[in-house]
Amino acid sequence: MHAVRDRTDEALKRCQEVYPALPAPKVWFDLKGASAGQAHLGRGGLRFNPVLLSNNRQAFFDEVIPHEMAHWLVFHLANGTRLKPHGREWQAVMRDLFGLEPKVTHRFDVQDAQSRPYYYQCDCQTHCFTARRHSLVVKGRRYRCRHCDQTLVYSAFKKP
Repeated sequence: MHAVRDRTDEALKRCQEVYPALPAPKVWFDLKGASAGQAHLGRGGLRFNPVLLSNNRQAFFDEVIPHEMAHWLVFHLANGTRLKPHGREWQAVMRDLFGLEPKVTHRFDVQDAQSRPYYYQCDCQTHCFTARRHSLVVKGRRYRCRHCDQTLVYSAFKKP
């Protein structure tokens, strides 16, 4: 975690070369699910997913931290909160300041990071749902399999 903070400080210093008034973000390791990182203006910092960090350490240092720091910089520009999250300004920061291709999403394996304890069945496979999606089913939402088009039915256990 110290290495992430050090890399964040390096990225901050790089940003401050072009925008000296940029404040230092706080850093949290409380992000869950499929997102690797998040620049959170309201909370005043950057959030990172500790599971994805652990499984993709080098990519985190090379791509995710600069990606989120680019958001942090753009947020603090004049009218920054009105700019598109992955718009021209963000892309320019990624390309010109960090020398990176401005990719919007990562390609990490997120299976370890996502909690999917609810199993649903159709004729062709078992589907794993998050607690949020399961609660939507409990409230009446229906989901269909993209392969066999059958309505998914809750199963307490994963089919072997």
